[in-house]
Amino acid sequence: MTTQNSYQSNLYQPEGFRLGTAENTEGVSNLAALERAMASGRILESVVLMCDKNFTLTLDLGGIRGIIRRDQCAYLPEGEPLKDIAVISRVGKPVCFKVIGFEKDDNGRPLAVLSRRAAQSDCMYNFLMKLTAGDIVPARVTHLEPFGAFVDIGCGVVSLMSIDCISVSRISHTRDRFAPGMNIRAVIKTIDYETGRIFTTHKELLGTWEENVEMFNIGQTVTGIVRSIEEYGVFVELAANLAGLAERREGLEIGQGVAVFIKNIIPDRMKVKLVLIDNYHGECAPRPMEYFIPADCLRIDSWRYSPEDSGKVIESSFT
Repeated sequence: MTTQNSYQSNLYQPEGFRLGTAENTEGVSNLAALERAMASGRILESVVLMCDKNFTLTLDLGGIRGIIRRDQCAYLPEGEPLKDIAVISRVGKPVCFKVIGFEKDDNGRPLAVLSRRAAQSDCMYNFLMKLTAGDIVPARVTHLEPFGAFVDIGCGVVSLMSIDCISVSRISHTRDRFAPGMNIRAVIKTIDYETGRIFTTHKELLGTWEENVEMFNIGQTVTGIVRSIEEYGVFVELAANLAGLAERREGLEIGQGVAVFIKNIIPDRMKVKLVLIDNYHGECAPRPMEYFIPADCLRIDSWRYSPEDSGKVIESSFT
């Protein structure tokens, strides 16, 4: 990623990232500050308090009421309708916006007219559409489905991250790895520059097989999570990008926590052989997710999960 895009990523962060910052707090502190924000085209952020029957959102901006009318609630590709639920679901959540005007309310008090759509359009054309596959951006998980996670990659602009892109470890649902509101990093996978649709990936940030397996040793007994039950054995997740195989045992369920003995580690086959020692009742929290790239790394061109001498190759290329 270029230095310019690095700078722009700070301007177009996911919604919620600005809240509590000195710059944002000053920007919504009074009428004069809002007027300055309008003149400069600055993007600000606040929490939606209410949505009325006309689908107009109301925000409190330092004692001044701000409104986002329905047609200014979101930027959408041409021809795509805005769903009512997309407006209603903003209540109680932070939204970004630009100040586009001022009016008077029924009592003669100043009313700031805001546009989330304008902020998102700015983000799309001045940041997201200038990215390329392999660029790494901050993201916030907004919604989970069995097939993938929707993540905010700037000003509420959402990207789909399919379940197979989340981690190498087999997971049955995106909630096995993420939770709504979770802050993560994402890699741009593909961009359709005509429609504006962006797809992201995540597994490339969670380390290679060798990096993950270095955290474990033969002879250790560790905790894991049952991720898949097959006729030939049980896959147990040891880390976000690493699973081992144990012999099948009756009574196990997907998502269940287990204690396993590491019997063998075979790099050329990418195998970790496990022996089940014990299992726990109910689901188990996964091992804390760890990124294996520096925080200041803004781009990857390629990634190979497999060891060099492995017969099976798992890799990604972004060039």
